[in-house]
Amino acid sequence: MGEWKKTGCVLCAQNCGLEVLVEDGRMVKVKGDKSNLKSQGYLCRKGMNVVYHQYPKDRITEPLKRKGGGFEPVSWDRAIGEIAEKLRDVVESHGPRSFAYMGGSSQGGHFEAAFGLGILRGLGSQYYYSSSGQEFSGQWWVQGRVFGKQYNITGPDEHNTEMLVAWGWNGMQSHQMPRARTVLKGFSDDPERLLVVIDPRRSETAAIADIHLPVRPGTDALLIKAMIAIILYEKKENRAYLERHVEGWERVRPWFDGFDVDGALAVCGLDGREVRRLCGLMTTRKWGVHPDLGIYMGRTSTLNSYLLHILGAACGVFCVPGGNIIPGFVMPLGFHADERDPKTWRTVATGMPPAAAGSFPPSVVPEEILNDHGDRLRAMVVSACNPLRSYPDTTAYEKAFGALDLLVVNEIVMSETARLAHYVLPCRSFYESYDATFFPWTYPKIHFQLRRPIVPVPGSCLEAGQIYTLIADRLGLIPEIPGDLVAAAEGDRLAFGAKLMEYAAKEPAALKRMPFVLAKTLGRAWDSANLAALWGMLMTAPKSFRENAERAGFASGMDLGDRVFQALLDSPSGTWVGELDPSDNMSQVKTASGKIEIFIPEMEEAVRSLQPASEEMKLALPREFPLILSAGRHYDYNANSLMRDPEWNAGKRAGTVAMSPDDAKALGLSDGQAVRVTTEAGSATGELELTDQVRAGTVLIPHGFGLVYGDTTHGPNVNSLTKNTHRDPLGTPLHRYVPCRVERA
Repeated sequence: MGEWKKTGCVLCAQNCGLEVLVEDGRMVKVKGDKSNLKSQGYLCRKGMNVVYHQYPKDRITEPLKRKGGGFEPVSWDRAIGEIAEKLRDVVESHGPRSFAYMGGSSQGGHFEAAFGLGILRGLGSQYYYSSSGQEFSGQWWVQGRVFGKQYNITGPDEHNTEMLVAWGWNGMQSHQMPRARTVLKGFSDDPERLLVVIDPRRSETAAIADIHLPVRPGTDALLIKAMIAIILYEKKENRAYLERHVEGWERVRPWFDGFDVDGALAVCGLDGREVRRLCGLMTTRKWGVHPDLGIYMGRTSTLNSYLLHILGAACGVFCVPGGNIIPGFVMPLGFHADERDPKTWRTVATGMPPAAAGSFPPSVVPEEILNDHGDRLRAMVVSACNPLRSYPDTTAYEKAFGALDLLVVNEIVMSETARLAHYVLPCRSFYESYDATFFPWTYPKIHFQLRRPIVPVPGSCLEAGQIYTLIADRLGLIPEIPGDLVAAAEGDRLAFGAKLMEYAAKEPAALKRMPFVLAKTLGRAWDSANLAALWGMLMTAPKSFRENAERAGFASGMDLGDRVFQALLDSPSGTWVGELDPSDNMSQVKTASGKIEIFIPEMEEAVRSLQPASEEMKLALPREFPLILSAGRHYDYNANSLMRDPEWNAGKRAGTVAMSPDDAKALGLSDGQAVRVTTEAGSATGELELTDQVRAGTVLIPHGFGLVYGDTTHGPNVNSLTKNTHRDPLGTPLHRYVPCRVERA
């Protein structure tokens, strides 16, 4: 007889609540958890198929060391000892800039970041790479300047807005807000509210929208500048809001005087009447914008984000009900890293700053390894990600990783990245461990779900946090822990906390290494470094978290963190752990002035020089690559590289090359045939899918394919088509604008 256990989905950042039927220690069936306060039973087909993620046939259950062209099993003691010795040798011989950590940005668990960063900082390095740097470097850099902290991520207050603008976002497929399809359909069906989509193609979201502006690929920045110019020319900016809440407006405003709006809209391929109508709505309605990769990874990535912030400021949408608010956090997604601070590193070869909340962009990693600089990267630890299928330019990554002195990969499977490692260390899956994510998707309440193990651990797998603790211990990074503190971890948590404070007062080094200290005490008692880290984080939470928790119903007191921790243990579906004051969202702005600081001097020239004539010239495609590839289509049949067994898509048309029927006819191609797509980076072959959703002149290929499962590669690897140097000045790869050609395979 099986047992239904409550948990959460780990295949996208929404982490919808699940109920999983476990029989004989094995997950066998999944349904939505209606008691989950955030998702309320909502679930997509990816979550319904999460069993395929849990049970791949290339699962790793013991440490492996490279030997010749393959791997040999080794003991944990030997693997950790050799890794620590080699890591120490690299850093001592070449300095801390020779070492980097890549991870901390999984869709299913974030706790390993505390331990990975602990190793990184313990060895004196700042080189942290994550998927945030892959997608959001420009956006988060802009937010850091405008709102004071790079992790101050704004999002639409969709429950209170009158108009939701989906810019470069296909929420009906990529979700990216709780219960996305339900919410978007609600907007579409409500005569009092409007759904607006700005997207080159007629996506699933555009198909149900009230207004769809099919902007020409690569012209988003030009369109936003035109819209700002229209609003200012008609004197419809929100002057009261600008005077009260915005700093630097008088320096930004002249950039739009005399702008050729009609010329810009002609380049964008849009009807001027429709654009002006939308501008009118933006100045008379409460609206919020949900941008996504169409903006972030579009042709002018950082400029797109900056102009979108100027547009929002002009209309007064930030930090107001129904606009774009700054949500509450249990823990911010990263940390603020201002490149103007001389203590903040830049990369050696490319001069790139950590613009994405302390994270460097993965697009530069091949160059940071393959150079002759004395401080080049020589050792990396990769955890909870698969850069050989997730980051741009597979060929460059293969060459670069092959040149490392040490590559350690923490994984649950023999992934494409693991195949290149010197050591592969077996991790527990997200359903064999305690873990959680810190995505801030709810407002004004703050939801948090602690997933707990629901199936047994195979072999000798460990949490990544436990692995990092073993390495840190062997490196000598953890101060000596007295036996009485270890013993206290077996008893009352608050009594342990008092003894921990006594220890920390006597051993200053303990504060810098606290995740590891907790892992070796509470984590040992609970067999979970992650669970121990969560307790420590809640017990030392800042005043803002405590105030939010009290609004959510937790009584004040020194033990508040422990009571929140217990509530999470008692609520497998998650619970509300905090609540912001919705009447004072502006207090979340952390700039020096306390206002939205809209003037970014480094962006002035880019905004001023953005003109229709010059853009038309820049948009001309080379003769050998007459089409535009949008690399990384979101749809129901991909889940990054987390579900490797192609059987989860049996009978579906998954991993196709999508093209408009008109383009296919002109090229003499037909639906279902094999085609070869070629870019500057390389070529890939896939099945052609003809669809009216795709704009003429463009091609769509989803991410998450090209996975080697068994002896077979399934689908095209889109990152073999993306050049790592085809990127924004802050490192975001321009995946939504890759010149290409398509021909019969």
